[in-house]
Amino acid sequence: MVFKRQPPLDEWLPELRQWFATDLGQQLLASERALLDRLLPTMFGYHLLQISIDNRLDLVHESPVRHQVKVNPLTELGLPDNAVIARNEELPFENNSIDVVVLHHALDFTQSPHQVLREASRVLRPGGYLLNLGFNPISWWGVYRRLKFNKNTVPWQGHFISPQRMHDWLALLELTVVKELSDYYPLPFEKESWRHRSRLIEAMTRRCSSHCGAFMLQVARKDVGGMTPIEPVKKQRKLINMPLVEPSTRGARGSVSEEKN
Repeated sequence: MVFKRQPPLDEWLPELRQWFATDLGQQLLASERALLDRLLPTMFGYHLLQISIDNRLDLVHESPVRHQVKVNPLTELGLPDNAVIARNEELPFENNSIDVVVLHHALDFTQSPHQVLREASRVLRPGGYLLNLGFNPISWWGVYRRLKFNKNTVPWQGHFISPQRMHDWLALLELTVVKELSDYYPLPFEKESWRHRSRLIEAMTRRCSSHCGAFMLQVARKDVGGMTPIEPVKKQRKLINMPLVEPSTRGARGSVSEEKN
């Protein structure tokens, strides 16, 4: 599939941040955070990587993983100590070095979504988890995007990758989808009064289909034969350093076993 060419992410950042600061954007973020807050406490390890459209967003505060790193596409004032300046398409981390990777609309806003996913898979350790949040084309938001005359505005210029395509990509990268969730059913009206008037449609959509929310969240595990899943430990363990290497566009991974039921 050929995706519509987009400017580099750093050129979109001001507009993306402005949209996510609106009432509609904040409601969507709250719904996304609620799902992450349910899932992240069950995923353990030593290193967590957040790849988001805005590294200022705190999406992983419920994770028990203490060493958390956020990727930022450009140097700017006020970056947190755990920020790493890098392109999402070329991550400066070693193969199999991260326990949990969170992709927050990182595939929606890039010229090469498959390359971003490939890099996330490359740095993920065997047995680690990848959580991908992206706009759902099978939703009222997807319908609105198709009907909208000017798609070159946030967030409608995003790729809105279908769940089936995501499953295909994850399978090619030897990642097993273990859970898929969707949420936020209000129609994409900027005015609260319009969203309130459409609450009946929202309720009917939620009741008829649990996978037609504005966004999808896929949880995928990197399964490799002979792996031993990391369990929560009672005593504190000293964090290890994550060595940095030259960016690579090729993933390195071991053999894959069938998913354990």
